[in-house]
Amino acid sequence: MQHAPKRILVVDDDPDILEFLQVILEEEGYIVATSDKGEYLEQLRNGELPHLILLDVLLSGKDGREIVKYLKSQQETRHIPVIMFSAHPSAEVTSRQAGADDFLEKPFSIDALLAMIAHYL
Repeated sequence: MQHAPKRILVVDDDPDILEFLQVILEEEGYIVATSDKGEYLEQLRNGELPHLILLDVLLSGKDGREIVKYLKSQQETRHIPVIMFSAHPSAEVTSRQAGADDFLEKPFSIDALLAMIAHYL
């Protein structure tokens, strides 16, 4: 039986990272949506929901940890695994406290990222 491809939303304010992750994840067979704005997440509605969200901790104008708190407080999005990433190792503790399911420190290996995604999907 063929499974429908899983949808992943990548949110980062660095266009190079968005493009890089989109290419890598699409090669792995995922359907990838990207956004450089945290506000995009607040407009998610059922039907368009991703199966997993990759979220940068520090977004211009918005803190990813606030976004995770919001997502985990909403009935329709609380079940979606959120993997946060940051170049600041100290962000792991606060990311998990905010509700992130997992954390990757930048720069991260693609293998580590793919293994983490596979774990949740």
